[in-house]
Amino acid sequence: MNIGEASERSGLPSKTIRYYEDIGLLRPERGGNGYRDYAATDVHKLRFLQRSRGLGFSVEECRQLLALYEDKSRASADVKDIAQTKLTEIDRKIRELTELRRTLEHLVHACHGNDRPDCPILEELSDGG
Repeated sequence: MNIGEASERSGLPSKTIRYYEDIGLLRPERGGNGYRDYAATDVHKLRFLQRSRGLGFSVEECRQLLALYEDKSRASADVKDIAQTKLTEIDRKIRELTELRRTLEHLVHACHGNDRPDCPILEELSDGG
C-alpha cells in the first residue's frame, strides 16, 4: 500500500510516517518504481508507535519498546523497566505541575482584579515577590 493508505489505516500523518522511516523506526519495502510499499506489519508498527507516543514515551523509548516487541526472546522485565521509568518521570512532572498550580492559584487569589494598578501577580513575576 502507498503512504496515503498507510496514513489512513494507522491514523498518522504521512509526514510522521516519513519521519519514522528517516530515523529508522520503520523500513517499508520499495517497489520497482522506488515508491514505498507499506505492508500490514508496517501499519501495525505505526499503530504501536502512535500508542507508545500517546503514553508519553520518547522516540528513543519507542525504539527500545519496538525492538523488545519484535524480540520474541525478550524478558518482560526489560519492558517493565522502561514503563516504570516513564511512570516515575510522569509522577515527577505531576508533582511539579501541582506546585506550579498552587503558586499560581495563590497569586490569583492575592490579586484584587480591580481598577487599581497594584498587582501581586506582576510583582511576583517581576522580582519574585
